[in-house]
Amino acid sequence: MNNVVETIKKSVKTDRFEHHDYYLMDELLSEDHLLARDAVRDWVKREVSPIIEDYANRAECPHHLFKGLAEIGAFGPSLPVEYGGGGMDEMAYGVIMQELERGDSGVRSMASVQGSLVMYPIYRFGSEAQRMKYLPKLGSGEYIGCFGLTEPDHGSNPGGMVTNIKKVDGGYVLNGAKMWITNSPVADIAVVWAKDEDGKIRGMIVEKDWEGYSAPEIHGKWSLRASITGELVFENVFVPEENVFPEIKGLKGPLSCLSKARYGIAWGAIGAALDCYDSALRYSKEREQFGKPIGQFQLTQKKLAEMITEITKAQLLIWRLGSLANEGRATPAQISMAKRNNVNMALEIAREARQIHGGMGITNEYPIMRHMMNLETVLTYEGTHDIHLLITGMDVTGLNAFK
Repeated sequence: MNNVVETIKKSVKTDRFEHHDYYLMDELLSEDHLLARDAVRDWVKREVSPIIEDYANRAECPHHLFKGLAEIGAFGPSLPVEYGGGGMDEMAYGVIMQELERGDSGVRSMASVQGSLVMYPIYRFGSEAQRMKYLPKLGSGEYIGCFGLTEPDHGSNPGGMVTNIKKVDGGYVLNGAKMWITNSPVADIAVVWAKDEDGKIRGMIVEKDWEGYSAPEIHGKWSLRASITGELVFENVFVPEENVFPEIKGLKGPLSCLSKARYGIAWGAIGAALDCYDSALRYSKEREQFGKPIGQFQLTQKKLAEMITEITKAQLLIWRLGSLANEGRATPAQISMAKRNNVNMALEIAREARQIHGGMGITNEYPIMRHMMNLETVLTYEGTHDIHLLITGMDVTGLNAFK
């Protein structure tokens, strides 16, 4: 594997990304935040950028990056150190996700699922025995985890799930299926949500080696091609009592995990936008038509000026959200607004950047089309673009459009 990776690295251009901070946002970050961001940026330039186009082209997940993500502290950076996390704050978590998605949305997904959707619920809802058994191994990358909520017939309506558990001696029997699960084919454990016999949603930790558990891979994706996605299928899987979260019942459990993940996505999308803008800006200065760089034309400058304006607005929005998150005051509705705005912003910037690159924009010599395809998925997962709009609508009106 290492020889293959080295060969790929030699055949691909060096990552030339330069940071763009039009409103001097770095002055609002602490030294620890900047150190964490720069360390992750260096890792992305060294380990991700040289190989990611090839892996995406082959629709193959670079599994070896899981260990590297653990080494740079990308798994649960805002969770306590004693439970396998990084002991940092929510702003640090955000800037790390931004740098990872600057490399690729799939790589950020690998990390955010592990930290926000697996480690976080075990830390928040698990027993002390569950925390000590699983979290250090997840934080070190020894274990890979996935999160089982979405079902084939229940995406935006998780409360309609049909996956269920029935009480038996010593635990429960789990039956059902989950769909569109990042990391599932390579996961050692899955945090799964299912309805008990009273119709209450319960969370549990399911290990891959248990009889009746399977995780077939989903093929044929045009988006997130460097991220591994699959199903989770449970056929009379016995789940011991000690693997069920002891207290949490209802949708509050999984939805709080989604808020944590959506917060990371709102940061991450800015990274993808920055990468597209950076490439377009550089290309506009190097590409000549009619005897001058295309960046000298008014319409190209209009595109670039609007791109950096939208990026700056998103940076200001996410900085404020990060400040609220550090104070424990960020609401799910505020997170929804940021996720929806920033992902849509990034997708629009990817499309404009593709135009600036002209025909070259559709090739894998540049990252634009890969980001654009990835962002089409990011626009949908962890709550669709329209669902987040309705969450904001419900928050400002007090009227529930979901009923």
